[in-house]
Amino acid sequence: MKRIGMLTSGGDCQALNAAMRGVVKCLAYSGEDVEIYGFLDGYKGLIYGNFRMLTGADFSGILTKGGTILGTSRTPFKLMREPDENGLDKVEAMKQNYYKLRLDCLVILGGNGTHKTANLLREEGLNVVTLPKTIDNDLWGTDMTFGFQSAVDIATDCIDCIHTTASSHGRVFIVEVMGHKVGWLTLNAGMAGGADIILIPEIPYDIDKVVEAIKQRDERGSRFTILAVAEGAISKEDAALSKKDLKKKMESSQYPSVSYEVAARIQEKCGKEVRVTVPGHTQRGGSPCPYDRVFASRLGAEAGKLILKGEYGFMVGYRNREIVKVPLEDVAGKLKMVAPDAEIIQEAKMLGISFGD
Repeated sequence: MKRIGMLTSGGDCQALNAAMRGVVKCLAYSGEDVEIYGFLDGYKGLIYGNFRMLTGADFSGILTKGGTILGTSRTPFKLMREPDENGLDKVEAMKQNYYKLRLDCLVILGGNGTHKTANLLREEGLNVVTLPKTIDNDLWGTDMTFGFQSAVDIATDCIDCIHTTASSHGRVFIVEVMGHKVGWLTLNAGMAGGADIILIPEIPYDIDKVVEAIKQRDERGSRFTILAVAEGAISKEDAALSKKDLKKKMESSQYPSVSYEVAARIQEKCGKEVRVTVPGHTQRGGSPCPYDRVFASRLGAEAGKLILKGEYGFMVGYRNREIVKVPLEDVAGKLKMVAPDAEIIQEAKMLGISFGD
């Protein structure tokens, strides 16, 4: 009898359900007797012992369902070692609930912060297998995370829709894409949607270069310009500030986000009419795209195989078009950034896309 705990942590995204289904189906079809304990609302469920036993019926019909049937929440890693408001030791509580249920393994689905805590639990002696979830595609150790392609599709659709209204009115349009620290989503959606300018956190922009790119399009007879701007895009001036000074500036900013600041600066410098569109949480909502359904199912099946073999302490990742197991200690605390000199950046520039640098 295998007793498996399962939880989803951090921001939700498409294909979480598909991945969990893949794990359970692999275990079920192995002939092994299995009990699945689903912890509710992420690590909170594991800390406070909120769970429910799951049956095969819980995993039926969820392949195409977005979000997570277990619920999720953000429990910052930096607070894990701090007692809660009632003095509860969170790490000790998670361990006790693990042992109380006599679990053989925890299956944890999440992104960067989730993996830090998963590795902490591994260090504390718990058996852990993880799956890489995030629309940001920023987890180290895997070329792809599930949820990413679905988010790219949604952000691309948004840019596609903007093309017609931008061309009709001859305006500059900014589409703000999710991504505070990394620009994979903005980069891919921007290229797929035919954005003329792409601003990502890894490449600080010069507003004069952005304005120059817009003027060059005007001179070539283009009626409009579309910018794909990551939430975490940053100007060269701001990038030169200390973290303390940057935080102070952001707190006192009159703009709700960087896109509105970029819009204001463009209007000031070239007098163009600028509109901002923010698709926001739609990018991680709705049904997973076919790619993510297949990808998450594959990762889930491989996680099930690791459990059956008793191989713990790994994230199931994807490298060079192959499913691989990556030691958790190699993943935790590392971000997969877009390198400013990456081939995809160079190729985008060959297509005439400006990065404001």
